[in-house]
Amino acid sequence: MVAPIKDGLHTCLPAGRDFKTQITQIFYLSITCWLLVSPAQAQPQSSTVRVAIIQDIESLNLKINSFYEVFDSKANKALYKGKGLRATVTVFKGGIVLGGINFPAGKILIKANDPDAIVINGRRFRGDIELMEKDNFHFLVINRIDLEDYIKGVLYNEASHYWPQEALKALAVACRTFALNQMQENKDKDFDVTSDIYSQVYGGKASERYRTSEAVEETNDLVLTYNGKIFPAYYHATCAGKTEDASILWNIDIAPLKGVNCGFCSGSPHYKWHAVLSSDEIREKLGNSGNNIKNIKDIVILARDTSGRITNLKIVSDEKEIEISAKDFRNILGPNIIRSTNFTTHVVSNDVVFEGLGWGHGVGMCQWGAYFMAKQGKTFEEILKYYYPGSNVETIRF
Repeated sequence: MVAPIKDGLHTCLPAGRDFKTQITQIFYLSITCWLLVSPAQAQPQSSTVRVAIIQDIESLNLKINSFYEVFDSKANKALYKGKGLRATVTVFKGGIVLGGINFPAGKILIKANDPDAIVINGRRFRGDIELMEKDNFHFLVINRIDLEDYIKGVLYNEASHYWPQEALKALAVACRTFALNQMQENKDKDFDVTSDIYSQVYGGKASERYRTSEAVEETNDLVLTYNGKIFPAYYHATCAGKTEDASILWNIDIAPLKGVNCGFCSGSPHYKWHAVLSSDEIREKLGNSGNNIKNIKDIVILARDTSGRITNLKIVSDEKEIEISAKDFRNILGPNIIRSTNFTTHVVSNDVVFEGLGWGHGVGMCQWGAYFMAKQGKTFEEILKYYYPGSNVETIRF
């Protein structure tokens, strides 16, 4: 971590020099310190995260318990001011209906004086709410929220607030790093992250708890970097012995995400799993994804990677065979049913039996491994260094 510039000035100025010499040295020292600032500190342009909390919806219930303003997001123009609101939100072609008022703007921003005053479909959210008209009279709901408040709304959904504090702090840093990476990657899109398992599970203010919020505050502005850059600090529930190489799943190939041996998560409740699906159910789900097949006779594992996870498999019927990646197969059947790609399978009558290890994609930090490392007295920095080798914990500045 880079020492604050003011500390450098206090410790580096020589005594007994004339005023002009000291001013000159202050100038050059300031330039030097500026150049030494971590690249991670210079990257983010804003601390506001844009979270897609509801997508493709026709209407919603909105309540605001304070003064509020409505803005045209594209024109950055104030449209309306009010106090207190209970309304159904819908859209019309070219605009949005809010509280019986037609706003002729495809994207409006709602700002409340009280940061905790907005309630959507019974859930309370901090920050601002943006409503964006989409196709077929549907719209998108985006929560614009400060990064630290966003992490507080995530952490409880990703781990129990009863977990050891060092494990929660490690997860807070990973969550913050992942969010910042997505803010950079998606800056030209409508939103940065979603509120579900495909980004990070976010529940708004209702998901905040004292201990998880404390972990966020104790790691305030801390992120992971590699070669001075923020990277997607993926994490998952249980790796079952070895974390995955990210390059096998996604277009990223860096040392912190190459995978490590994990001897800590054997006590996880998700270390082993079992699932049974009917052949008809699998056939239907495959068909809905464009992989049409009849009368599943067998599912053959074609290859595994160095972590033991399946890379490709083959589905056999009387008529044909379909090859599919294990990642796609898992997503098609449901990632909470097929909990990982590390499994064996066999067909019994009209059923397919899966026996598996671990839960999640396996990349980055194993959360239950972090739990047991913290139980053994490891600090959050030690946990992060273990699961993201070669990374550094640094302070971000906006």
